[in-house]
Amino acid sequence: MLIRAAALVSGDGYKLQAVLDAVYFKEIPDFELVAVIAPEKNNKAMKRAISAGVPAFVVDPELFPNMTSHSMAVANKLRDMDIDLVILAGYNLELGVIPFQYRNRIIGTCPSLIPAFEEEPDDQVFHAVLERGVKITGATAFFADNDGRVGSIILQRAVMVRPDDTPETLRSRVMEEAEWKLLIEALSLYCQGRLSHHGNRVLIAEEKK
Repeated sequence: MLIRAAALVSGDGYKLQAVLDAVYFKEIPDFELVAVIAPEKNNKAMKRAISAGVPAFVVDPELFPNMTSHSMAVANKLRDMDIDLVILAGYNLELGVIPFQYRNRIIGTCPSLIPAFEEEPDDQVFHAVLERGVKITGATAFFADNDGRVGSIILQRAVMVRPDDTPETLRSRVMEEAEWKLLIEALSLYCQGRLSHHGNRVLIAEEKK
């Protein structure tokens, strides 16, 4: 069965580019990126989508009285397009009602080994890692919970912290060595039907031969 996916994006679109590259090289089976949705028009993520020929839509939060009504508009857009799977590709707004309509069907990544630094904003994680003298960090692929935050963990990958790392070099290496790869792997596992929920745990079935 073909999985129809939409990516919610903000900002630079690096995570989105990883998905676009995976689509181009056919790395995700039975997968179609139907749309990209962003809260603003002129960001790099939207430009990446348009350059790749993926339909891009703007749902501007300034047109709505509050974030709940904005999230309802996004959810309606997803439903109108018959979206099966939602990808968090750097989306920085509240998900609001979306997780209730897409329970266990929203996949994202974060640049830490959850639950480590779970309360830190993504752009502050690497400062916190270096300040604490952490030796190993990494990234986590997850299903969003009902609050739109990190819920059930799908995959994790470790990255060594080097003595000469800065927040910028560590961020770049975590993205390249872990976060982008985990996102594509998690999407692939989902599309293959290999992920199952058991309480708060996600189990991965063996690949069928």
